[in-house]
Amino acid sequence: MTKAEDLDKVKAICEECFECDLAKTRANIVFSDGNPEAKIVIIGEAPGANEDATGKPFVGRAGKLLDELFASQNLTRENDIYICNTVKCRPPDNRVPTDLEKAKCACFLAKQLEILKPEIIVLCGATALKSFFGDKVKISDVRGSWFGHVSGAKVMPVFHPSYLLRNPSLTEGSPKWLMLEDIKEIKKLHDSLL
Repeated sequence: MTKAEDLDKVKAICEECFECDLAKTRANIVFSDGNPEAKIVIIGEAPGANEDATGKPFVGRAGKLLDELFASQNLTRENDIYICNTVKCRPPDNRVPTDLEKAKCACFLAKQLEILKPEIIVLCGATALKSFFGDKVKISDVRGSWFGHVSGAKVMPVFHPSYLLRNPSLTEGSPKWLMLEDIKEIKKLHDSLL
């Protein structure tokens, strides 16, 4: 059985999940997008309105920016990246998911990582970082560094692209400039694994 087939089985179970209140207001679960054979897995926070409508993660303005930033290093969802979130249903008004909501969805994310066996995990934003490393770690302290391991993969936290939309400057030292530098480091490791 292929990774894609295994992931489809997990997705089917996820579609039937009503373990938390997010299931009551979702239009779709937002399971994943990208290449299941990729070495890079990007994990975000939670779906927004565009993601809830389409059933795919990171498809709004922030997602388009994320795609552009990775494409600047010739990394694409189609070939090099698998992308998902800590929770699979949209929190109302795009609020941060609660610890309970993350806990109820944790089994799906764990199963995705077990099937994918990524070599690189990119934690996109503070919520994704806290989901794995707790509240004591601040993204401003660890972003851009190889920070621990999850499921056997090296982990790099990066800024969430929605933060970059609010801080669009590309001057040296700006959040967007730092993100591009982080992606260059991810690309270096990725290429060394080929």
